[in-house]
Amino acid sequence: MSPTDLSHVRAPLAEARGLPNAHYTDPATHAAERARLLFDGWAGLVAEAEVPEPGDALPVDFDGLPLLVVRGRDGAVRVFQNTCRHRGMILVDAPRKIEGAIRCPYHSWCYATDGRLVSTPHVGGPGQNLHAAIDRDTLGLTEIRSASRFGLIWVDVMGQAPAFDTAMAPVLERWAEFDRDWHHGGPESHFTLSLNANWKLAVENYCESYHLPWVHPGLNSYSRLEDHYNIETPDHNSGQGSTVYRQLTGPEGAIFPDFDGLSDQWMTGAEYLAVYPNVLLGVHRDHAFAILLRPSGPERTEEHVHIFYARPDTDEALRAANAVQWRTVFEEDVFVVEGMQRGRHGLHFDGGRFSPAMDGPTHNFHAWVAGRMAP
Repeated sequence: MSPTDLSHVRAPLAEARGLPNAHYTDPATHAAERARLLFDGWAGLVAEAEVPEPGDALPVDFDGLPLLVVRGRDGAVRVFQNTCRHRGMILVDAPRKIEGAIRCPYHSWCYATDGRLVSTPHVGGPGQNLHAAIDRDTLGLTEIRSASRFGLIWVDVMGQAPAFDTAMAPVLERWAEFDRDWHHGGPESHFTLSLNANWKLAVENYCESYHLPWVHPGLNSYSRLEDHYNIETPDHNSGQGSTVYRQLTGPEGAIFPDFDGLSDQWMTGAEYLAVYPNVLLGVHRDHAFAILLRPSGPERTEEHVHIFYARPDTDEALRAANAVQWRTVFEEDVFVVEGMQRGRHGLHFDGGRFSPAMDGPTHNFHAWVAGRMAP
């Protein structure tokens, strides 16, 4: 299959091949995917908890696009392009508190936390801070369309996607019982893993349970392969569910409080969805997590993991133990994701085949990519 031929990818599962190698190794193909997959629709960026207080500012490199997440004086979270409207200087290069205004370090143009341009020193000459040609009302920071849900900030970089609730309807309907406030577990509930791999491989690995017996022997000891089922929503999300979720218990029998009003299926069940393009979500009766995939070129990815709870007043030691448990599981995946990346440099690899019984969720993702990338 040629690097641009995607005809086999959207074929029926038993006949399909995976995406060609270029979609994992080629910079030009990665750039095209960045535009069509990451920027043209709703993607996950950061957790709301990363900007908890008014004035908090967090710069984010979203696969080369400089963004700035700011919680304004009004408490609202906004996302801006982290670029001064004067000469294109990066405005904020490290997380910090904005005490007054967002000041450009180059020529001191200043912006309010809601993006308005409020000061242009000497723009009309020494001592002249105004000029008729510089209309401050039209030179505020470029705002990126954003939405808040499941404890996360989502962005629509190109600004052309349907409204968030419309675009995310399949997930919001499936997980209506979890569509409520998620309380971040704090610093111990946030960690980052760095992968020498393309971001799509992390999605592919997450959304299937086929690998559990060999990659996650501890998890598989009580949540076996046969206790899982596939989830496939064409062109939107895919993943897996388990029917034998077991709550974490502390040394004296402590457990996390449940989300209120859950139906019986969640007493022993859990589900894990890859919400395309780059958000990996998991829900359980007593906690949830999100993994935000942040690519950096075709062969580097950061996984930003956040764990959430039904209430803010959960046991600190138990939260720490839960974070360790999940970190262990996610770290077990690193060698296979990076191994697939190295394998994608095999000149004669044709994209691979899918198990008709086990690989439906992964094929669902490949088909979505192929549909978005087709000429």
